[in-house]
Amino acid sequence: MSDVPRAQRSASAASIGLVLGSVASVQVGASFAVLLFPAAGPIGTVTLRLVFSAVVLLLVCRPRLRGHSRSDWATVAAYGLALGGMNACYYEAIARIPQGAAVTLEVLGPLTLSVIAGRSLLSLVWAVLALAGVVTLSQGGFSSMDPVGVGFALGAAVLWAAYIVFAGRTGGRFQGIDGLALALAAGAVVSLPFGIASAGPALVVPPVLLLGLAVAVLSSAVPYALELLALRRLRSSTFSILMSLSPGAAALSGFLVLGQRLSVVEAVGIALVVAASIGAVLTARSSA
Repeated sequence: MSDVPRAQRSASAASIGLVLGSVASVQVGASFAVLLFPAAGPIGTVTLRLVFSAVVLLLVCRPRLRGHSRSDWATVAAYGLALGGMNACYYEAIARIPQGAAVTLEVLGPLTLSVIAGRSLLSLVWAVLALAGVVTLSQGGFSSMDPVGVGFALGAAVLWAAYIVFAGRTGGRFQGIDGLALALAAGAVVSLPFGIASAGPALVVPPVLLLGLAVAVLSSAVPYALELLALRRLRSSTFSILMSLSPGAAALSGFLVLGQRLSVVEAVGIALVVAASIGAVLTARSSA
C-alpha cells in the first residue's frame, strides 16, 4: 500500500518539474523575442510564435480530427484564443512598460485563480506571500507607467487565468498534446491577419523567420506542452503559484542572456516568490 502514495508523490514531483521547465523556457524565449520587436513588432512576433508552434506540434503529434463533439471543439478554440490573446497582450505591454512590471501585473491572474481554487487557508497565505514577492520584484511605481501598457498587462493577467482553466479542460478532452496543437492552430489562424497587417513583408525575411522559429520553440511549443501535461496531475491553485516564479525566471534570464544585473530589492522579491512556491508544493504534498 505504501507504494501507491510513493508513486503519487513521484508523479507530483515530475509535474512540478514540468512547470518549472516551462517557466524557464518561456523567459529565455522572451529574451530572444525582444530582438524581434524592431523588425516585426509585438503582434508580428506573436504571429510568428503561434504559426511556427502550430506547425511544429501538428507535424509531431498529428492530432485526430474525428470523433470530437462540438463542446470539445469549442473548448479547444477557447484555449487557442486565450493563449494567443495572452501573448499578444503581454508583448504589447512590454513594448510600453518595463518587462519586470509587466510580468508582475500579469502574474496577478494566476495568483487570483490560486486563491479562488485553493481549499485551505494556507493557499491564501502562499498566494499573498507570492504577491508580495512579485510586487517587490517590480522596479519603480506603477503610477508613472503608460496606462495603455498597464491595461495590456492586466489583460494578459485575465487571459492567463483563462488559459489555465481551458488548458485543464482541453487536457481532459484530447489525447496527449493533440488539444494543444489544435489550439495553437486556432490561435495562429486568428492572429495571422493582424500579424501581416502589423509587420508586412518583414515576417518573411530569413533572419526574422529563423529567430521567430527559435522564439516559437522556446516560448510556445515546449512550455505549453509541459504545462498541459502538468495540469493533468496538479491542482490549478498549485500550478498558479508555481507559475509565479515567472518574474524570478525573467530576472535570471535577463542576467544570463542580456547581462541585466539584479538589485537587492529584486533579489528579495525573488526570494519571497521562491518561498511561496516551496510552501505551495509542501502544502499540496501534505494534503494529497
